[in-house]
Amino acid sequence: MLGMVDVEMIRQMKRHHSIREIARMTGWSRQTVRKHLAGAAEPPVYRAADPRSRPVMDPFTRIVEQWMADDLDAPRKQRHTARRVFDRLVDEYGFTGSEITVRRAVARIRGKRIEAFVPLEAPWGHIAQADFGTAMVTVGHERCEVALFCMRAKASKVPFVIALPTERLEALLAGHVAAFEFFGGVFDEVWYDNPKTAVTKILSGPHRIEHERLSALRACYLFDSSFCTPACGNEKGSVENLVGYVRRNALVPHTRSFPSLDALNVHLRGWCERERSRHAADWAIEFAALSDLPVHPFTPSVSRPVVVGKTSMVTVDRVRYSVPVTYVGRTLRSESFVDRMEVFDDSSCVALHVRSYVRGDTVLDLAHYLDAFERKPRAALSCAALGSADPVFTTVRDMALHTPDGHHTFARILLLAREFGLERLADALRSAIGTGPVTPERVRQLALNAAHRTPEPIRVPDSLVIALPAANITCYDELAVCAS
Repeated sequence: MLGMVDVEMIRQMKRHHSIREIARMTGWSRQTVRKHLAGAAEPPVYRAADPRSRPVMDPFTRIVEQWMADDLDAPRKQRHTARRVFDRLVDEYGFTGSEITVRRAVARIRGKRIEAFVPLEAPWGHIAQADFGTAMVTVGHERCEVALFCMRAKASKVPFVIALPTERLEALLAGHVAAFEFFGGVFDEVWYDNPKTAVTKILSGPHRIEHERLSALRACYLFDSSFCTPACGNEKGSVENLVGYVRRNALVPHTRSFPSLDALNVHLRGWCERERSRHAADWAIEFAALSDLPVHPFTPSVSRPVVVGKTSMVTVDRVRYSVPVTYVGRTLRSESFVDRMEVFDDSSCVALHVRSYVRGDTVLDLAHYLDAFERKPRAALSCAALGSADPVFTTVRDMALHTPDGHHTFARILLLAREFGLERLADALRSAIGTGPVTPERVRQLALNAAHRTPEPIRVPDSLVIALPAANITCYDELAVCAS
C-alpha cells in the first residue's frame, strides 16, 4: 500500500512523464499508478470487504443487545454492567469466552446508544429554571442541613437562592414568591424536574398532573410550567449547576456560622445581588422583558381541614398544635407556612404557632386553655402548656402548691390573662413576687398600675386663648382704709 508521500511523488511525476514511464521508474504497476492518479489525494485506508467475524461472541450478540434495550426502562442503578452480562451468559447460556470479550462487545453496543444533546438558548425574559438543593451550614452554633431553593434566569444567568428548613410544597411556594420579588417580574415559563411536592402524577410525554397549589401559584403570577424528562436533570442544567456553585462560592468557608436562618438568607441575598451586578448588561435586557408582578402577592401556604381533639389540639404533619378550648370537636382549617402554622375558623385566625418540623412534637399556647380553668381549676396546676409559657408562671404555680386552696388561687391568677394578656400578666407576677403576697387582687392591681399612663396635658389652641389683664391688688388697700 502506497503512502501519501508516494502518492504525491506519482502526481508530481505525471507532469513530465507518462504512466508507462512512471511505472518503469518506480517499479509499481500501471494499474496502481492510474488508481492513485484518478483517486482523491487522501491517505489510503484499508477497508475490509466483510465485517470481522467474532466466532465466540457473535452467537450471543443479539441476546446482549436485548438486555441493553431492556435496561432503558430499568432504574439507572439497576442496569446490567459488563460483569453482570458475562456472569449471566456463563450461567444461563454456557458461554465459554473470556470476560474481556464480553466487555468489548458491551462497549460496542453501548457506543451505538450514546445520547446526543442539542445546544439550547432562551429568549430574554422567557425561561427560568427552579430546583432544590441542600447544604450543610452552622446556624445558631448548631451544624445542620438546610434546603436551598434556587431559581436562575436562563438567558442572563442571574441567580436567586433562599435557605429554607424543608423542601415541602409550602417551601416551594415560598421560594417562588421570594424569587419573583427578587427579580422584580415574572418569567413566561419555569422549568422543573418532577418533585413529588409539585407533581402528583407523571403522564406520557411532557404532561403532568400538578398539585393544585402549584396551579394556584401559576394562576396568580401567570406563568407556564415545564417538566423535564424523568431522571434527566441535564435538561435544566443551568439551575442544576447553580446548586453546586452556591455551595462553593457563597457558603465557603464551611466553618462560618450564622445566628439564625434569617441571617443566612441576608447573606445569600447579598451574594445574589453581587451576581446580578456581575451580569448587569444582560440583566437589563432580561428585566425589560419580564411580566409585571401581580397586585396581590400569592399566599405561600398549604390548606388542610383539621379536627380539634378533646385536648384542644389539631395534628398537622404529625405535629400537634393547640387551639382555644372553645373549638373542641370542631373542624377548622390549617394554613401551613414555612415558618408558622395558622388555624382558622372560617375567616378568623384562632391560633398562630411557630412551625415545628420535629415529628411527634407538641406546640402549646397557655392562652388557649384559660377558659377551661374556670370550670377545672385543678387542671391549672398540671397544665402542660405552662412549660412553653413564661417561667414566672411555673414559679407562681410552685408557690401555690404550698398554700391551702392553691389551685383556686392559681387558676384565678391565670384567668387574669383574659383581661391583660399573658405578657402583661407575667410582668405583674414578677412585680408581685418581689414586693409582697401573690394574690389575684394584688396581681390585678399591679397590672392596672403598669398599664396606667398619665394623660398628656391638653393644649388650648391660640385662637381660644383669652388675654386677661394683670391683677391689681392696690384696691384692697383702699378698702382697708375705708373700713378703719
